[in-house]
Amino acid sequence: MSQRNSHANKSAARERLRAERERQAKKDKARRQVVVGVSVVAGLAVVAGISYAVAQLNKPDHWDSLKDEKTVVAPKNTSGTNGTTVVIGKDSAKKTLKLYEDSRCPICASFEQTVGPTLTKDVADGKYKIQYIGASFIDGDSLGDGVIGNRGEGSKNALSALGAALNVSTDAFLEYKSALYSAEFHPDESDDKFKDDSYLIKVADSVKDLKGNKDFQKAVEDGTYDAWALKMSKTFDENKDDVTGTPTLVMDGKKVTGSDGKNAPMSVDDFNTAMTAALKG
Repeated sequence: MSQRNSHANKSAARERLRAERERQAKKDKARRQVVVGVSVVAGLAVVAGISYAVAQLNKPDHWDSLKDEKTVVAPKNTSGTNGTTVVIGKDSAKKTLKLYEDSRCPICASFEQTVGPTLTKDVADGKYKIQYIGASFIDGDSLGDGVIGNRGEGSKNALSALGAALNVSTDAFLEYKSALYSAEFHPDESDDKFKDDSYLIKVADSVKDLKGNKDFQKAVEDGTYDAWALKMSKTFDENKDDVTGTPTLVMDGKKVTGSDGKNAPMSVDDFNTAMTAALKG
């Protein structure tokens, strides 16, 4: 009897051991399935992450998305297709001086700081009108935010803000343009400060008609005239005056140059001499 009990006990123990092994095997299998499942999910997540990153890199940025915009909001005081003709001055003025500028251009800043007040006075006195043509080529040529390969936005953004100022008045436009080019506010060419709406609004606070102007500020922050800025910039790119750089002055289809006969006059004396000749021509 004791031998049978011993045999039975041994059989029962073996059965329990077999059952335990089966349970453990099932647990191990389930664990492997979970690990595989997690690995697959993690792998899919990595693939999804890479796909998203690639999609973001290939996704058009804000300015690219506006290139083919059909509906363009043009500021007041403009005319022509998409409001890209901006002529300022007295109706009695017989001639018009085309002024090609890029808001980030350091030479334009030097020109405006030196010659700008004389030009503005001439327009106010009715000697001639000015037609402003804004460019944004420096955004493509620069380092943008300082990282090699990044594109800038400041020229386009400042041009849009100039549109917002023009919507207020032509005087606000001229004063704001002068402020943007001033020694106080104009950044180094490699510093894309004009891409920041807050900075453009800070500059505007130095202009009487724009200081605290909520409509102006909203237009800048909302990018109301962003599409217009691109259309305006396109008029520079497709100009018929053979202009490829800024600042450039053109009257009656001829470039108005300083004493070197090549570039825009950069002193008041040079400017007055050149304009006297241009107005007689």
